[in-house]
Parts: sequence; structure tokens; C-alpha cells
Amino acid sequence: MTCETDSFADDLTELASAEDFLDYFGIAYDARIVQVNRLHILQRYHDYLAAQEAGKPPQYAAYRAWLLRAYEDFVDSSAHQEKVFAVFRRAEGIAFVPLSSLTG
Repeated sequence: MTCETDSFADDLTELASAEDFLDYFGIAYDARIVQVNRLHILQRYHDYLAAQEAGKPPQYAAYRAWLLRAYEDFVDSSAHQEKVFAVFRRAEGIAFVPLSSLTG
């Protein structure tokens, strides 16, 4: 690893919130979108990084591109539509569970 890569990796450890990440990477964002979807954006970002950057040294441009993509996924969509978390994937298609099915 180079000093530049070490510094970048150190910088990443200091970031805590979606806003911290977006600010660090210089990505303009709508605070209302982030407020509602911050955990979903960070999880989607993590998923993108895990799938595309596994085993590679962290690179600013790649990490920034994946964060921008994760944020943009929620600009014209919703957490429910994007189904980032398992709870949304499991709930798909389940509209109603009658009480009588829970008692027996």
C-alpha cells in the first residue's frame, strides 16, 4: 500500500454517517432523501463495494462512484422498491395475514 492509500483508508475509518461519506466524496445530495434512506444508502454502498472492490486496495474514484450510484438508487425510488434489507424482500407479495391463521 502506498502512503496515499493508507491515508485514504484512515480517512474512511473516521466517517460515521451517510452525510459524512457524501460530504467526504464531494457528492451533492438532497438532505431529505438522505434523512429517509440513510441506512439503505449505506447498505447499498457496502453491497456495491463488496461485490466490485473485494480484495482491491481502496481507491477514491471507485469508492466515490459506488457511493454516488448507491445514493442515486434512492433519488427516484424508495427503500421499499429497492429492497436493500431482507425484511423488504421477505415481505414481497404478503399483503395480509389473518389473525385466525395465528391462533390454532
